[in-house]
Amino acid sequence: MGWRANGSGIRLIHMAYDFTGKIALVTGSSRGIGAGIVRALDERGARCVVNYFADAEGRNRLEAEAVGASLRSAVLMECDVSDAAQVRAMMDRIASECGGLDILVNNAGILRDRTIGKMTEDEWESVIRVNLSGAFHCIQQALPILRAGGRIVSLASVSGQLGLFGQANYAASKAGLIALTKVAARECARKQVTVNAIAPGFIQTEMTRDLPAEVVERTLAALPVGCFGEIADVVNAVLFLCSAEAGYITGQVLNVNGGFLM
Repeated sequence: MGWRANGSGIRLIHMAYDFTGKIALVTGSSRGIGAGIVRALDERGARCVVNYFADAEGRNRLEAEAVGASLRSAVLMECDVSDAAQVRAMMDRIASECGGLDILVNNAGILRDRTIGKMTEDEWESVIRVNLSGAFHCIQQALPILRAGGRIVSLASVSGQLGLFGQANYAASKAGLIALTKVAARECARKQVTVNAIAPGFIQTEMTRDLPAEVVERTLAALPVGCFGEIADVVNAVLFLCSAEAGYITGQVLNVNGGFLM
């Protein structure tokens, strides 16, 4: 095990993880952190299911196809995780085409930021449906096809631990996801499946690139490490929790936030 510093000073851990023969589903993996996770799992031998939500413009499908084309072995599956019937159909297809599932990464999520006083019912409900209900649907429907020694990792957020301003819906969904992780860990232990969550802080993604300059400046001032994290930082944490080395870790929340929350 070792580390190197990249251009921004972030330390990237390189482990010789081996996921050969494993089937991995990463929801919302057409771009950003999800795409980074499937690429890393693929590089280490896993056969990955690239999941995307079909948007009206067709952008997600195009990006999912590009991700899939870059992988050694991939299956593309369109599925809106907020729809239980679609999730059930996706899991049935995984069982049929791949023979089962070893790794589930609940990454799909959306933002609809607004203060409580101005938040609409749809802004509240849509975020809860995708971020929390979506993970519940995936865990529930994956259980029959998850093999012994399986791994479930869900992407929570520091917002679910702190309750960031203007994120009542997002924070509630991520706090609920942390609670869901702990319950699922207890219930899945009998199947020898571990269930954990990762709570990223401010990571350089499409979401954070749109933040106003004053918000970025204020956030950086509050970060002990002095910079935003990178997708690789979250990917490294996912790889560890999915690995054999993390076999005795379950029901935990791994914070990847540069010291923003200690």
